[in-house]
Amino acid sequence: MHSPAGRRRADHTAIVGCDLFVDGIAVESPGSAADLAHLHERAREQGGFVWLDLHEPTEAALTRVAEVFDLHPLTVEDVLHREQRVKFERYDDVVFLVIRAAHYAEHERFTATSEIVSTGFLRLFAGPHFVIVVRQGTLTELSALQPELTPTPKKLAAGPWSVVHAILDRLMDVYADIVEALRTDADLTEAAVFTPGENVAIEQIYQLKRQLMKFKAAVLPLHRPLATLAGRSFAGPSKDIHRYLRDVAGRHTAVMEEVVALDEVLNALLQARLTQLTVDQNNDMRRIASWAAIAALITTIAGVYGMNFTHMPELGWRYGYPSVALLMLVSASGLYWVLRRAGWL
Repeated sequence: MHSPAGRRRADHTAIVGCDLFVDGIAVESPGSAADLAHLHERAREQGGFVWLDLHEPTEAALTRVAEVFDLHPLTVEDVLHREQRVKFERYDDVVFLVIRAAHYAEHERFTATSEIVSTGFLRLFAGPHFVIVVRQGTLTELSALQPELTPTPKKLAAGPWSVVHAILDRLMDVYADIVEALRTDADLTEAAVFTPGENVAIEQIYQLKRQLMKFKAAVLPLHRPLATLAGRSFAGPSKDIHRYLRDVAGRHTAVMEEVVALDEVLNALLQARLTQLTVDQNNDMRRIASWAAIAALITTIAGVYGMNFTHMPELGWRYGYPSVALLMLVSASGLYWVLRRAGWL
């Protein structure tokens, strides 16, 4: 059983950022998780909101946060279950959103073993007087968001949904950068596939498709939650924030279309490379068959003149052996020329 001091240490370790905003200005940043209840109470009294940022909290830490902000137990279970699908749920006046964020690793050259896309989960709780962000995985692109927004009180004065919009907007920036980087990888791979002399392994194309599928699993399921948030029937955000959310949904649609188009390009590229390998194998078989035909012709002539029958024509002729050798050379050269013109050699 954990002691209260131990639980406070666990809570404090999970907290990345915690601030009380009133009229868009950070008025208090507590030093420990024990102040969360006090902070939430002040937010309700003064019409502000608490922005709480957690990174991979323990069950004890999350339970403590759920008690303070009256979060539904099902949402706590969803957070503790690391592998969750992207979804949008509403519990009374609290919105729960599960998002898969993505990260792209820069590299010099893409290979058949490159792992360039990694994903992590982002859970958002948005209530009347709080927004809670729970991160799982390495999501460095969101780390600097709070310091960037703090100097702009006008935007944060719109309340918790201004933070939700800022997070989603930053997420769309990351998505757009990743899809552009993946397109560059695909273009370079495509150029290599159709460049004579370049030996592109089929595993390399398949690995790039695997990375795209990982990113696709993060992007596509977010369409319905964003459409719900941007819908006119959704109550919660102000009219201005609604406009911004619709813009985010539009940007997401553009990214989603890019991902689908890139997936089709990689499918076509994979098929093209498989066709190239089949053609190369057929060409190799035709070359082997051509040289086998030339060898068979020479062997046939040698076999006939190697039988040494008594009445074989020109058996006793002084120039018989050179003549047969010349016949072999001429016939083999003629067959080589015919096969060469036919494109088999």
